[in-house]
Amino acid sequence: MNERGHTRRGFLAGAGSAVLGSLAGCQSAFDPLASTVLDEFAATQFRGGLLNQGYTDQSIPGSVEKAWELPTNRGDHTAAKGSPAMAPTGDLVVADDTGRIRAVSTDGEVEWATTITRATRGSHGTAAIANDTAYVGTYDGALSAVDVETGRRRWRTQLGDAIGASPTYYNGVLYVAVEHSAPSGSVAAVDAATGDVHWRDSWPTNHPHSTVALDRERDRLLFGSNDGHVYAWSFPDLERVWTYDTLGDVKAPIAVADGLAVVPSWAGTVTAVNVENGFRKWEFEADADVMCAPAVADGTVYVGSHDDRIYAIDLDSGEEVWRYDTGGWIIGSVVATPEHVLVGSYDTRLYALERETGDVTWSVPNRGHVTSAPLVTEDAIYYTERAVNGEADRPGYLYKLSEDA
Repeated sequence: MNERGHTRRGFLAGAGSAVLGSLAGCQSAFDPLASTVLDEFAATQFRGGLLNQGYTDQSIPGSVEKAWELPTNRGDHTAAKGSPAMAPTGDLVVADDTGRIRAVSTDGEVEWATTITRATRGSHGTAAIANDTAYVGTYDGALSAVDVETGRRRWRTQLGDAIGASPTYYNGVLYVAVEHSAPSGSVAAVDAATGDVHWRDSWPTNHPHSTVALDRERDRLLFGSNDGHVYAWSFPDLERVWTYDTLGDVKAPIAVADGLAVVPSWAGTVTAVNVENGFRKWEFEADADVMCAPAVADGTVYVGSHDDRIYAIDLDSGEEVWRYDTGGWIIGSVVATPEHVLVGSYDTRLYALERETGDVTWSVPNRGHVTSAPLVTEDAIYYTERAVNGEADRPGYLYKLSEDA
């Protein structure tokens, strides 16, 4: 349901209505590199780009204060929540676990709100934004496209039983991991203009909800699954290439840097796997499950764990550089900036740590567990949290931090 009455003409308007069917297997005629009138790259998407590196070149202030807060998440599911994304309109776009997607001004005013699912868990994904459109998956197994200026839904495509992953956008196509009952899974390539399914492969199993990474330099598409494996396809021909078994659920996005896939696993490990052949280069052992989306910057991996710590790991050797104990699980997403790493914790705080040393620059207390990826802009930091103890009447908030005057 769209709560904003007016609409505008967009070049995608009318291009696709609801597409409820899905495809099994592959379609050989699909060419991911074919010419298209759509954008080649997303304006923004989860983890900052095709490689899921979680890096932003925006610096953060040395001290901050809360500028405003807005009730957002209300569900009890403990998985990481969706992160705010900045649209070309200058508004934040946030999908939450109530089943709605909203545009919020940088002053904290809701510009529009659209309900895209009635599923109990709503959405935990972060929107990919391209072509003046936000694309997001939901826990009813549908992928939806929503106009970022009006909130009007352009199309909705049913892909499976649940989508917990964020979609990855490239050259007019969305690549997304899909969960099916049994448990099983698939990966689909969906036309961004129409919602038509161009390609699908049911190779992955056991409810995959790891965001797809796309390495164009080495022509690989890959992501992880709850069956513990990383799956890799060639690109653009989308042929199966290799799998790697971590021996634990791979729930978070895989970051790719310097030809290595950095894989967090519930085996309590972070593993560097060669993107081209699937061979392991190194394996780092934490003291508990790892389901945090890692950030990679300048040869260092930053990742959190259920052991309450964030680790800095040398990308080349796998050796620990430093660690910091937050006092709570870290299951969200680390974001690296030029001098700092930002990470949320189950201790309710958002931390800014020095990249070189792990020393705390500042931390901000909140109400619920901070499990989203912070969005850093030129003059602010935005992030969400889950409901306090998963209680709907004690919602998690969307926050804006600004420089402390």
